[in-house]
Amino acid sequence: MTYSKALFYFCLSFIFGIFFASFFKISFFPFLALTLATLLISTFSKNHTLLIFSFCILFFAIGIFRFQSYFSKIQNQEIKNFVGKEISIFGVINEEPKIKEKSIVFSVKTEKGKILVKAKRYPEFEYGEKLKISGVLKEPKAKNSFNWKNYLLKDGILVEMDFPEIERTGKNYGNLIKKFSISLKKKIEEVIKQNLPHLHSALLKSLLFGQEEDIPFEWKEKLNQTGLRHIAAVSGMNITIISNLILSFLLLLGLWRHHAFYLSIFLISLYVLMIGSPPSAIRAAIMGILYLTAQHFGRIASGERPVVFAATLMLLFNPLLLRYDVGFQLSFLAILGIIYFYQFFFEKFKRFPKTIKENLASTFSAQIFTFPLLIYNFGQISLISPLTNLLILPILPTVTIFGFVFSFFGMISQPIGYFLSFPCWLFLSYLLKVVDFCSKIPYSFLTLKVNFLFLLISYLILIFLAFHLNRKFSQPPFLR
Repeated sequence: MTYSKALFYFCLSFIFGIFFASFFKISFFPFLALTLATLLISTFSKNHTLLIFSFCILFFAIGIFRFQSYFSKIQNQEIKNFVGKEISIFGVINEEPKIKEKSIVFSVKTEKGKILVKAKRYPEFEYGEKLKISGVLKEPKAKNSFNWKNYLLKDGILVEMDFPEIERTGKNYGNLIKKFSISLKKKIEEVIKQNLPHLHSALLKSLLFGQEEDIPFEWKEKLNQTGLRHIAAVSGMNITIISNLILSFLLLLGLWRHHAFYLSIFLISLYVLMIGSPPSAIRAAIMGILYLTAQHFGRIASGERPVVFAATLMLLFNPLLLRYDVGFQLSFLAILGIIYFYQFFFEKFKRFPKTIKENLASTFSAQIFTFPLLIYNFGQISLISPLTNLLILPILPTVTIFGFVFSFFGMISQPIGYFLSFPCWLFLSYLLKVVDFCSKIPYSFLTLKVNFLFLLISYLILIFLAFHLNRKFSQPPFLR
């Protein structure tokens, strides 16, 4: 067995250890003692298979320990002891505030733990500001069927404070690079807002930055019904698809594959920097870059190894992502779907032009592996998703490029920005027309409630199909 394959099994064992610890209470130390005993026996027996198996058990135990220690650290934050009490505390805004219609929401890092603060819309607050906040702490509650408490838990947040008294006590306490990137994004948003109608502006900002706040509720529902909600979020599925679309677009422009590969990675990295480098985008970008790397070196068929290595690294830093972060789950599953199903769909669309064929293959292979998880979490199935994705996805790279181009020139000269915004307006109008028309088609979507058993059976079937297709496409064409 090669070293990389052994490491692959060790990483998988670590991930499964975190998975089991996420759902079941496991006593770590007796399990560790049993693991070390097995490892000791296998060492003296000189059986390599038994030795590898013993190390897999060891990494499984390490995964359990990592989850338990990290989870315990989050749960033992001192700030938790002040729930229901009025306190005054100093802290620094450690993420870009989210501006809503009547409020502004931001995370504050204090010496006793993190607090999610909901404040009045004005005055506005910025990343890196030091504040003194005074108010009553409360525990997060579920919002409808959405587990808001678990959503905040993955970010290490246990408490909230609504509309506290706030006093500014300092600035520039954050990371300078992050502050610059957030400032640049705000300038781009301002140019977009000045040069496009409200709905077009809101959609473009969601496409570029994953910000859905300005999209009206009615249009969010239309995106759900047409299976296009993924284009308005910086998720793994979105960036994985966009990564391939960017590469295809650069190749269409005539660049050598070698140059297009490195330029694609640069553009993805710049994109993440410009949107403020949120954790979800960083994870998604890593997955997208790994996919491009596997494709570039002709190792799509065995591309699951770097994906598992990357997931292991991310879970090492934050093991709560595996259970509580749907974005992480979608990132992981989308690229695995492309690795195992890309070639299958690529051959199915062989009558289409190459660029469209590659785009469709990436899209459908990513969606098939994320489909059960999306149903489980959001309870909707779009029956016209293949049609809408076929009509929309080919223009996404163009919209993205035009969006950044006219925004860049708009920061230099408003008249030039306005002139260059016209193509972007045209493509966005087309996108909105498609979404509006398709959402009115009768029986275009179904609402379902499924349980964990559905999720388990679905992925067992998909894993079986993945292994079958992996064996099939690893053979020469004449043997298939």
